[in-house]
Amino acid sequence: MVFRADEAARTGHERAVNYLLPHTKGIDNIERARDNEELFELLGRLGPAVEAYPSWHPLVRNHDDRYYPVTIPNEDSGYKGLDHTRFFVNGFISCPYGDGQSIIDSVKNLPVNAGAIVSAERLNLRLYNSDATPILVMCHWDRPMEPSGTIPLALAMPLLLERELPCWRWSKVAETWDSMLPYFLGTPHGRKSSLFVSQETGQAMKKIWEALINTGMYGPIKV
Repeated sequence: MVFRADEAARTGHERAVNYLLPHTKGIDNIERARDNEELFELLGRLGPAVEAYPSWHPLVRNHDDRYYPVTIPNEDSGYKGLDHTRFFVNGFISCPYGDGQSIIDSVKNLPVNAGAIVSAERLNLRLYNSDATPILVMCHWDRPMEPSGTIPLALAMPLLLERELPCWRWSKVAETWDSMLPYFLGTPHGRKSSLFVSQETGQAMKKIWEALINTGMYGPIKV
């Protein structure tokens, strides 16, 4: 099936908005209108809603398990206290009950990553539920995004290589591009693009990955 980025972005946006806004009760119309307006402005900065991240993305690469890639922000990738969370290309919103301080503290304790700085802050919005405290975790990239809002090759490729090159020390077989699609492109994705990377960037990443596995550095190519 052909990957249609515009359709995937539109569907994901609708689902995220419907999840974050419908459960707020006891809020007057003026407050609700303000929350709606500010949420839509925030989503413009966060980028398209997604289901999972590439394993090289700064929001999920903060873990020690070298054998199992992580694609969802959770305790394995350094976060504590996440609840009622929705993911986006450049960050995520989590709406725990309580003050959300454990999320903010865990972000402060994340290791420093090349390519981006990760921050966390409370949002002065009513999202998901009136008793929840929305926390914004944002990825501040070192380089500008592409005009389409996707991550440029100059960031995506070195981040992927930093994650995957050390694997030559223990790998028994080389994984093909197709078998690594959700880890390299995030979800949703096509065969060479996703909401994270453009067709041109994905194609370049594919060529470089295939050149790497054809060296034999990871072992025989897994069929």
